[in-house]
Amino acid sequence: MRILDICAYTWEAGGPPKIIFDHTQVALRYGHQVDILSPISDGEKPYTVPEGARLILCKRTPLVSRYFREVSGELYQYLKKHINDYDVVHCHGLWHFGTLAPFMVNNSVAKVITIHGVLDRWVYAHNNWKKQLMDTLAQKRYLRRADLIQINNTDEREDIARYLGTPHPNVAIIPNGIKLSDFVNLPAKGTFRQKFNVPPTKKMVLFMSRLNVKKGLGLLLPAFREYLSKHSDAILVLAGGDDGYEATTRQFIDEHQLGDSIRMVGMLTGNDKKAALADADLFTLPSYSEGFSMAVLEAMASGTPALVSDRVGFGEAIRQHNAAGLVESLTPEGVLKGLETMLGDDQLRQQVANNATALLKAQYDIDIVAKRLLDEYEKIVGAKKAIPSPLS
Repeated sequence: MRILDICAYTWEAGGPPKIIFDHTQVALRYGHQVDILSPISDGEKPYTVPEGARLILCKRTPLVSRYFREVSGELYQYLKKHINDYDVVHCHGLWHFGTLAPFMVNNSVAKVITIHGVLDRWVYAHNNWKKQLMDTLAQKRYLRRADLIQINNTDEREDIARYLGTPHPNVAIIPNGIKLSDFVNLPAKGTFRQKFNVPPTKKMVLFMSRLNVKKGLGLLLPAFREYLSKHSDAILVLAGGDDGYEATTRQFIDEHQLGDSIRMVGMLTGNDKKAALADADLFTLPSYSEGFSMAVLEAMASGTPALVSDRVGFGEAIRQHNAAGLVESLTPEGVLKGLETMLGDDQLRQQVANNATALLKAQYDIDIVAKRLLDEYEKIVGAKKAIPSPLS
């Protein structure tokens, strides 16, 4: 098959580029062709491209992209000229120009949309005027026309039905996966602590995600401050690029004089990222909403015990397998209780880490989930080819 993924394929975009990268490696191994079409702005850094795939960058349109960030005339022109070169066009997310444009130029090529959690009630309530405008113009209509909607969990099936007013006829639950072999050989213990001056005597709590209000930083920061008022054994490392919450975070740290106890190290990639996971005593993501968190999967794959909300995309599986500490309530008090429970019990942290490893091997290995997606592609491509041409 000839596959086209459409996504903002940059380091700043969060989880979807990593998901596309991992799936593409498997698709290439099965002999398929993969191109990645991405809008980009000056100053953004493209995500790593798997060997054998092709990345096509299209500049965002000035002025318009200030309000609708993904709009790109170059992307639209590329699709007009080349969409029939592909068997499957896979769009990632909603309310982006890249998700709308394929439906504007062609009806015959099979189209897939992955929701990535954006129809969750909490997410949908934010920036709602833009979403309502795009819903009115096209988004709901085009989502109904998708040949396949990929979701990560059963909650998203309900989100789609609520959003469209009726269930979609072809929805496949395929979770995100992870390449476990990437996390077998981690940097030596102490590498991250030495580079970023994190004391070896402190338990290191790691938050590694975009600095965005939905990630639960408004809960984690006051919870950790309260933890420090009772305990002096921990340091919080915040690793992530700014996505609207960096200034608020810095203000909180300054106001409460927490500069020695909370470190902001920016977005981590490559060995620095793996070194942080190797050195962390606890990973935490008390998020309000995730489609299916790659950051949590990466922490688990690294053997790092985690404390998360049940909104990270696979909360039910985590609960069933006791694969992480779960924040009981999305409040500072709920996060504080989780911190005290997890940091106060070395044996518990080791047990949930072991359980997480077993869960990933059984359900979320990338070879398993990527093959499932490829099988779904083949079904919809076959269905498209079976439809008689109007001219035949």
